[in-house]
Amino acid sequence: MFELKKSQYNEYINKTFRLPSIIVDKLEDLSSEYNLSVNKIVIQCIEYALNDMKHQNNDNVSDNTSNDII
Repeated sequence: MFELKKSQYNEYINKTFRLPSIIVDKLEDLSSEYNLSVNKIVIQCIEYALNDMKHQNNDNVSDNTSNDII
């Protein structure tokens, strides 16, 4: 189950992403509710998606039984 938590990384890379306004609104609401930055929430959402996604092919892809990606 996805739960927001406070986490820190030592190294960051700046990237720009264009997001639909409805998603940004939801992220900002969560940011206020959990007292976390929007950036930290986005990182956790991406980690969760990458760790729990189902893969479409067998080439260079795990079977989702290994440890977390991040």
